[in-house]
Amino acid sequence: MTADIIRYLTHPQVQIDPAVPVPQWGLSPVGRVRTETAAQANWLANTTQIISSGERKAIETAEIIAARLGLMIEIREAMHENDRSATGFLKPVEFEAVADQFFAEPHLSVRGWERAVDAQARIVREAETVLARNRPGDVLFVGHGAVGTLLFCRTAGHPIDRAYDQPAGGGHVFAFTREARQILHSWRRLEEIGT
Repeated sequence: MTADIIRYLTHPQVQIDPAVPVPQWGLSPVGRVRTETAAQANWLANTTQIISSGERKAIETAEIIAARLGLMIEIREAMHENDRSATGFLKPVEFEAVADQFFAEPHLSVRGWERAVDAQARIVREAETVLARNRPGDVLFVGHGAVGTLLFCRTAGHPIDRAYDQPAGGGHVFAFTREARQILHSWRRLEEIGT
């Protein structure tokens, strides 16, 4: 019997619309195709729980995979991305600069954003609440890059640092064991996960 694997998947590419609040953005056509391809993959075969953030792009990603696996999704609102509502949409260059500062100064609220330490405590609490149920089978969390990186840092025993962030584009996965919380692999493109 193989040990249960816990995976955290970030939603892939989204339809960017500055007129729409970021949590309401959906997947782009590219993001949808990438998710549909991942849903066919053997590495998801032992998944028994799919837990999604309440943001539309995460729910859409989770729904595509859940439909393929014949599973229901559980939405946990507190798995949302770090709260950036203080600034709203930022153009890419400005966003990257603020995101760098978010990770570099985790105890500070950068331009009104949720502090990294608070976002990390929140995502860890959500993951641990789900895992405490101890239901058999692999678990797939579907969420976002920043909080996913914060969860990775805590699980791997690393300090908060953007050096551990997923590569650009979204649609990346990291995995760890349920029992020992041991990292099996860091971020990989969902197309590159082995069976």
